[in-house]
Amino acid sequence: MVEIHADDYALTVNTSREMTDLIREGILDGISVIVNSLSSEECCELFLSAIPDFPFVPKISVHLDLVEGIRLSDAGTSYITDTWSSLFLSSFIPFYRQKVKQQLKAEIAAQIEEGMIFVNKCADKALSCNVPFNSKGLRIDSHQHTHMIPVVWSALTEVIDEKGYEVDYIRNSKEPIMPFAGRFDLIKSFRPANVVKNRLLSVLSRPVDRYYKKYGHRPMYLWGLMMSGRMDALRITTYYDAMKEKADKDGRDLEILFHPGKMTGEELCRGIPQKSADDFYLSSDRDIEKEGARKCRKLTDVSSA
Repeated sequence: MVEIHADDYALTVNTSREMTDLIREGILDGISVIVNSLSSEECCELFLSAIPDFPFVPKISVHLDLVEGIRLSDAGTSYITDTWSSLFLSSFIPFYRQKVKQQLKAEIAAQIEEGMIFVNKCADKALSCNVPFNSKGLRIDSHQHTHMIPVVWSALTEVIDEKGYEVDYIRNSKEPIMPFAGRFDLIKSFRPANVVKNRLLSVLSRPVDRYYKKYGHRPMYLWGLMMSGRMDALRITTYYDAMKEKADKDGRDLEILFHPGKMTGEELCRGIPQKSADDFYLSSDRDIEKEGARKCRKLTDVSSA
């Protein structure tokens, strides 16, 4: 199975409007929703009001955000300042790890609960409008793939067990690297940081694969790490067949990840670091990825015909 997926719904209102355009066109199979941004409530209302215009409601994942946004477990009064690196390092400091894990569990549970409320509202609205609703259970991924960090993964799986959640999907941010080997001219244009991200997350993916096997989930690959910020039509066309062939050969589903929808300068607010905004949220690369998603839909439709 191939899923065209978009992250960061509810990051800002403009980001969400542009993603909603793709949903109306039937481009996206799934989206991930941030529930702890300052605009989450407004964006969720925007989504609900648009459901009658959708050909179907895409699968909806809770996009756990532990590095930006407001802390829901603290009644929304303080801002999360943990960075990816600080969370990663805390995984290997025994006494500090336990303290961090308990804080993470509270925040993860709060965000999942908020996300489930939104998903249930979407299901009810879709039913009332006779619009197909594709989510079957709780789906989870995370902003900047933080759920792959050992201490976060431990906190997440403990929350799932303790709350008795019925989980349909947890993203495994595992991307095969060999399909990229065929075009060295394009490889040279990839950001070095994305190559490091690909290799590190591949190592961190092992517990997720074990989780899949234990609970009978179908394994998956994620395509969108090496090309993050550059999921353009050229690269999608170049690598699509090789990525799909690799996933089919290894018996894995393939999730193709895009970040469409650009923040406007007026939307820059607390909870979003200036550097993150400058590097990605305000970047024209997000417009390019929006067009990349449209191209990917065409390729997927041809492949499945």
